[in-house]
Amino acid sequence: MKKTPPAPLSAWRPLNIDKFLIGVPHYPEHVDETYWDHDAQRMAEAGFNSVRMGEFAWHIWEPYQGHFDFDLFDRAIEGLARHGIKTILCTPTATPPRWLTQAHPEMLRVDANGRTASHGSRQHCDTSSPVLRDHSRRITRAMAEHYANNPNVIGWQTDNELNTTTSISFSPSCEIEFRKWCHLRYGTIDKLNGAWGGDFWATHYDNFDQVLLPYPNNPGHISPGHRQDYHRFLAHATAAFQRDQVEILRATNPDWFVFHNLGQLEDIDFRSEFSTDLDFLGFDIYPMLYDEMRRHGGHAYSQALHLDICRGFTGNFIVPEQASGFGSQPLLSTMTPEPGEMRRMALTSVARGADGLMFFRWRPAHFGAEIYWMGVLDHDDQPRRRYAEAKQFASDIASIKSDLLGSSVRMDVGIAGSDFDNQEAYRTYPMGLPSPLEDATVLHRALYKRNIATGFVHPEDDLSRLKALYVPHWLMWEQEWTDNLRAFVEGGGLLIASAMTGTRTRDNHILRELAPGMGLGDLPGVRVEEFGRVIAPGQDGLFLPPQKTMGFGPGGAPLPACSTARSYGIRFGNETFAAAHLYEKLILQDDVEALATWADRWLEGEAVLTRRALGKGCSHYLGTYMTEDLAHRLIDQLFVPAGISSLLHGMPEGIEVTERTQEDGKRMLFVLNTTERPVTVPLEGGKIDLLTGASLGTEARIEGYGAIVLRA
Repeated sequence: MKKTPPAPLSAWRPLNIDKFLIGVPHYPEHVDETYWDHDAQRMAEAGFNSVRMGEFAWHIWEPYQGHFDFDLFDRAIEGLARHGIKTILCTPTATPPRWLTQAHPEMLRVDANGRTASHGSRQHCDTSSPVLRDHSRRITRAMAEHYANNPNVIGWQTDNELNTTTSISFSPSCEIEFRKWCHLRYGTIDKLNGAWGGDFWATHYDNFDQVLLPYPNNPGHISPGHRQDYHRFLAHATAAFQRDQVEILRATNPDWFVFHNLGQLEDIDFRSEFSTDLDFLGFDIYPMLYDEMRRHGGHAYSQALHLDICRGFTGNFIVPEQASGFGSQPLLSTMTPEPGEMRRMALTSVARGADGLMFFRWRPAHFGAEIYWMGVLDHDDQPRRRYAEAKQFASDIASIKSDLLGSSVRMDVGIAGSDFDNQEAYRTYPMGLPSPLEDATVLHRALYKRNIATGFVHPEDDLSRLKALYVPHWLMWEQEWTDNLRAFVEGGGLLIASAMTGTRTRDNHILRELAPGMGLGDLPGVRVEEFGRVIAPGQDGLFLPPQKTMGFGPGGAPLPACSTARSYGIRFGNETFAAAHLYEKLILQDDVEALATWADRWLEGEAVLTRRALGKGCSHYLGTYMTEDLAHRLIDQLFVPAGISSLLHGMPEGIEVTERTQEDGKRMLFVLNTTERPVTVPLEGGKIDLLTGASLGTEARIEGYGAIVLRA
């Protein structure tokens, strides 16, 4: 395997290795050694080339302090290699052993209520702890030096799903480290007080030793700047914890690739050293878990959304854990993929940016907190339909890997994403409004349903590959992003900037000018004179969770929900439909036209969607939040006239189409049936299905959860 230096972060960045990694996370420590050789044989027969091991085995690698035991994994690695299976090792720092936390309880996390984490599960220790970092470096160095010259170890995963169980800590150690971080960031306490608004609600500090962690509701709300900096600190601490390990691994063997597998994506700044320290990122993909947790609109769409979000951080990625079957922990369980669906979900991951994929897991555990989290094999060690689908997927990859590696996912419509500060800025003062991602999801889902190539992209990226860009309510904005957007629009791009964008400084202060700030308003030629509340379905007059009552009056009688909530309509062309969440009253420059207006109440006739020609393109401003009706009208009225359309026309409902493109312009279309029913799709004649080599006519039948891949 060859590794090259990784390219700069970008939504279009390919991986810097020349091999598609395919296999499973494997836990040889969970079974008797008599299983091992048969395991490796069946992996090879399935077409696997790699496994991932060791992420939860610190207690095995180091049974007591200073005594390292590599024997179990040495033998497992050698046995896999005899069948052509290479190993990716993991630093085991997500599960520090009991002897370590007993000796150093100061490493343990503390929650906002003052409860110290008990030992066990995982991520029970605080990554900001200097003691944990010291021991993390020690175990990483011992493992790296032991495997430095082992040709069967090809790369490393740092830790495991950092910050997934929890990212926060209120331990004394964390507070000390937070004070140090604040001192380094601000230099003087006066600058910190200025950033956090110390003259409001008696929050002024006299010195850095007084700085506290932002305990929620203790007794009231904390400064948005204080909360923002706490989460910046957590992201910094996470990156520093990982960097300790990366520096050791790179110094020991520069030929190893190094990545991390992300789970819940909390308190990680992907556009910083966390990602630039690595060769590439990995994202663990559990489509049915996402949909059950967040109700995005179906397992297929939930997966597509998650993959597109992840790709926006750093470009192509690997999937170190891809769902293979029923998933369960004691208090949850997911739906089970139906026959063919496991393979389809894996192909969706590849279609949307995966350049490596491992099915979780080789076999289910017989003990512990995931005994019903199924693997490729069943509990009785027998390969059944999941093994067959994994084997078929490996065959699929063998058929297309020459076209696949080095390609990136096509995006015609980009949605601004991947910015840590804007994610956290919203959380510091949400007011019940949708987050930027929640708003963006409405447009993304409408584009997905029409098979229009879309995804998430950071405004600092090269935008020249896009035809349109939507900015979903980014509170914080930078002048250099404005410059990049101006070049994009003047070059022929279509821009839509949305309400509340460019309204706060990096310290979470409101700008002392009419929004949008940082030059952004100069592109669409608008300023926001006033803004206010618009009722959304299921909400009352306050931004609180939907409810029928606002509490209880004398004698326990329920108080009625607010009856003064106001709804507004939008007139767009010949149609009128409901707005939601927020209105803005706009001031327009002379060269700006109104494409849609408010339809009623005191705003009747005022612009809500504007357009301004700029160079070869157009800059738009949307003075409200996205709804499903509005999203589809934007597609019809703005995107389609600009030449933005479906990747394949006439596709039946449930057919998902995605394109991957090589730098030389070669294109590959993934046409995936996300339903259980056979579907016939129209095609241009003369196409060949790259998965099977079959020639296709003017239509093709795709079985339930089936797929074809076309060279476009």
